[in-house]
Amino acid sequence: MKLKMNITLLACMLTGVVFAQQDPDLESPAVLKQKKELDAALAVVQQKLAMSEKTYRDAQTKKLKYDTIGLGAWRAEMAMLKAEKKKEQAVFIQKHPDYFMSLVALNEVIGPLPTDVPSLQKLFKQLDKSLQQTATGIKTKANLDKFDAVSIGRIAPLFSSTDTAGMTVNLADYRGKYLLIDFWASWCGPCREENPIVVKAYQKYKDKKFEILSVSLDQAGKHDAWVKAIHDDQLTWQHVSDLKYWDNAVAKLYMVRSIPQNFLLDPKGRIIAANLRGHELDQKLAEFIH
Repeated sequence: MKLKMNITLLACMLTGVVFAQQDPDLESPAVLKQKKELDAALAVVQQKLAMSEKTYRDAQTKKLKYDTIGLGAWRAEMAMLKAEKKKEQAVFIQKHPDYFMSLVALNEVIGPLPTDVPSLQKLFKQLDKSLQQTATGIKTKANLDKFDAVSIGRIAPLFSSTDTAGMTVNLADYRGKYLLIDFWASWCGPCREENPIVVKAYQKYKDKKFEILSVSLDQAGKHDAWVKAIHDDQLTWQHVSDLKYWDNAVAKLYMVRSIPQNFLLDPKGRIIAANLRGHELDQKLAEFIH
């Protein structure tokens, strides 16, 4: 065993490659003890989240039909509680840098739409080296690096994809204009609900060096549904897709884990905003485009 470890260490020194160590058994007494401590640390905020969810659902069941009255306020409350939970998780991670459950908690904090990647990278670096070099640790670092590449202030990664007619569209061709890269799909209800807002923004700013490039996560064999949604929602700008669903190459490049999602680029191709929903889109465009 000692010889094997020494050989691995020598290989790391010579090649610069970090070999993943096996994750610990999640059912082991040590990890179960860690999980119990984490659950205890999050108990109060978890109860708040559960209560908020129940209160809103109970209010809906008392109505004759589902409506959206109070939905915005509830979402805002849930967002605050989720942010509170992430703070508690960060405190736990800092207190227990040698716990595997701290690495698990960090991945939940990262989530699908991290907004402060540098802080998350700093949190990861505070973990013990032994955790960083587990299979989960190496994957976590790789994901953070990918999120960093598409964070605000970075030059947006270049890509090309095909439009509805099979012609190639290149991101580089949009340099010199403000551009919204909009990820959506014809099957995505929230995306379709958001489309009228995007259309309104496009009509307001399209003559001021503003363009939209929509990337669809539609599935293979759903080309007609994709095109129909474009026409039905009156999305009169450029559209691309490889029709590979969540394996869409552009979505993977931009670490898109949920839709709708978007990235706003300045004329130099730099990301200046992301995940603009509702009135936030018009507000941000007004801030940059005069």
